[in-house]
Amino acid sequence: MSLYDYGLGTLAQYELTADRSARTRGALLCYTAQGLLILREFHGSEKKLEKQQELLMKLQENGINTDYFLRNNQESLVSKDKTEQRFTLQHWYEGKECDTKSREDILKSVRTLARLHILMKMEPVEEYRERSLREEYLRHNQELRKIRKFIRNKGASNVFEKNYLASVEQFLERAQYAVKLLDETDYDDLRERAWREGQVCHGEYNQHNILMLKGDHFGTAVTNFGHWSFDIQIADLYRFMRKILEKYNWNLELAGEMLREYHKIRPISAEEWKNLRVRFTYPEKYWKQLNFYYNANKAWIPARNTDKLRGLEEQQQARNSFLKRLKADYRHPEDDKKIVRVSAEKGRVGLTPLGESFLRVCFYH
Repeated sequence: MSLYDYGLGTLAQYELTADRSARTRGALLCYTAQGLLILREFHGSEKKLEKQQELLMKLQENGINTDYFLRNNQESLVSKDKTEQRFTLQHWYEGKECDTKSREDILKSVRTLARLHILMKMEPVEEYRERSLREEYLRHNQELRKIRKFIRNKGASNVFEKNYLASVEQFLERAQYAVKLLDETDYDDLRERAWREGQVCHGEYNQHNILMLKGDHFGTAVTNFGHWSFDIQIADLYRFMRKILEKYNWNLELAGEMLREYHKIRPISAEEWKNLRVRFTYPEKYWKQLNFYYNANKAWIPARNTDKLRGLEEQQQARNSFLKRLKADYRHPEDDKKIVRVSAEKGRVGLTPLGESFLRVCFYH
């Protein structure tokens, strides 16, 4: 009997049965009298799960479709099967994941995120506060240096390691520059303000966790909030934009559209714009590839990892080349302190010359 056969037995604790079921990524879809539900193994903290449920129900009550949890007949969010394995049961939706090839899906997802952020506020709890960005970057930079020293000492013996040694200096320089930029902003004040307001981040807002609802042209559902934390909400926007723009070779026009759509619903403050710039400056994906290498079996490196590293180097060159082709910006005196201009006649939101300059510095520095 498989693990999912055991898990299916927990439905009895909800006084439910499944007419049919189907496996999906890491879970089991169950078609029941209460509609479509999803059964998952659970390995986290039940205390944090209760806080997550509080957040999900708040969103649900305010018109955001979420994968909120069902309580069993013991009023618990977690159920155990006969092997003591823990499971959760959540509401689910008929739909497809955000299509990264569809601008309509991308912009709809950005608008959903903006509405999400307006509502995602709770009483702050210290143990669920995200680590400082400065602390994270400094730790990552130290790890990049450690990996550089490790490969130099042992000698580069494969294509991945040779590519790394050839590229590490430029990426490490960029990583150090991001820390410098961060120190020049009011990051600590921004972080403290977000904490006082109880701002919550989804933590993993990407195309896989946004469903375009079947039969509902405008509807979306946001799922998999398990990595939520108290943090500056612009971090969610950065993560989603980075994932998308990597697939579009950092297309400036698309970046502008995404920022405009978000800003129309949930205005971005000047300090948040600066923080967004810092996040885009840091070579996060490069660090991730090297961290994976260092913590995995170094005797065998999948070809796709070498390809990803090479792709990052090529993309970086493309970004720099694009920057050289850009013309100098004209800054109108009235726009000196504005990133976004709102047209009173047409109700449109557009980037000012300073806003366009910001985008170019963000993505093509």
